[in-house]
Amino acid sequence: MNGPSRRQRRLALAGMLVMLCPIGTAGAQTAPPFAQLLRQAQTAPRVTALDADVARAQGLAEQARARPNPFINVYAENFAGDLQNNARNQQQTTFQIDQPIELGGKRSARIAAGEAGIAAAQARNRDGRLLFATELARAYASAEVAERRIALAEDEVEEATADLKVARALVGAGKEARLRQLQAETELATLEADLEVARAQKTAALARLSGLAGSPTTFTGVGESLLDRMNARPSSGPVDPMQATTVKVAEAEREAAARAVTVQQRLAVPNITAQLGVRQLRVASGPAVVAGVSVPLPFFDRNRGNIDAARADLQGAEARAAAARLEAETGARAAFVLVQAADTRAVAAQRTMRTAEEAYRLARIAYEAGKAPLIKLLAARHNLGAARGVILDADIARLDARANLARLSGLSITGEAVQ
Repeated sequence: MNGPSRRQRRLALAGMLVMLCPIGTAGAQTAPPFAQLLRQAQTAPRVTALDADVARAQGLAEQARARPNPFINVYAENFAGDLQNNARNQQQTTFQIDQPIELGGKRSARIAAGEAGIAAAQARNRDGRLLFATELARAYASAEVAERRIALAEDEVEEATADLKVARALVGAGKEARLRQLQAETELATLEADLEVARAQKTAALARLSGLAGSPTTFTGVGESLLDRMNARPSSGPVDPMQATTVKVAEAEREAAARAVTVQQRLAVPNITAQLGVRQLRVASGPAVVAGVSVPLPFFDRNRGNIDAARADLQGAEARAAAARLEAETGARAAFVLVQAADTRAVAAQRTMRTAEEAYRLARIAYEAGKAPLIKLLAARHNLGAARGVILDADIARLDARANLARLSGLSITGEAVQ
């Protein structure tokens, strides 16, 4: 029990195979190390959708700079009617251009709103990329956890098989009742079923990781251990909650909502249409120039409903920004505490593991010597399996705490900046 455990030897062998086998070949579709996988996943559908939102905002901002198009009008008068009198002599044709002219700073307000929309889309893009990096890390770790659960289940099956052999020998020697052998067989069957469940969970975890990363083929394993990375405690200063991407998104959306209010207020100002044309009279020797101005009368529509709606959107955006700041402040205060608590839990789990291993070793020696009943050996092995599970759960909690801290810092869990 003092040397490397069977699980540790299997993990070391798996690591050597990962290094020896080329990543991405037909024979080994192992997921690359996490940092490399995150770079490759920049073409995943989730990330592509975020980029499309930014491109949409840029298109809307470009359209906001456009000026109103002119209209070309052609009028023909007196080209039909009473031709025997003077209708034919009064025939006239007018070619006219109408140019809408925006008043009240509508175009500048639209441009400012478009730029604010781009800023909001870019803030959402970065926040979405950070969320994607966090989810990808958790999916990567879930696949690793599934592999470790298989290793733990295989260890327990191996130990239960050895215990069953001892039970059969004791029953054959008349030192144990037949019931003890049946108990050991039942225990082994249960552990074998748990092993199959763990294998199915690994398949599901790898499928989810592959789908999230946008991989056309399903991974068969992971190329590095994120859980082992958690053993090294990163040296990082306090997180500025006001720099969190959730706060940046809320503030950018509040600014975009404020710009939208300005746009709706400017739309309440009527536009005018300048008219300039040339009229050709049949009886005249040359054309005549005509000009005019068209001004709408805002008797019925003053855009009040849209202004009220935009103000309500702004009020909601301000409330969401305030909530985001409060959540970021509390999250920043809790992040380091949770990381420290997770590290402490992991250390305690290791101590529990060593105690459980020693208890199982002693119980096995006593059972083989006929000094302890089988029920005590089964209880010791149960405690050992539970201790192994506690270590794995502690590692998962530590990774989750580090992932939350990294997201608040604008980093991936491996320390790369997410832009």
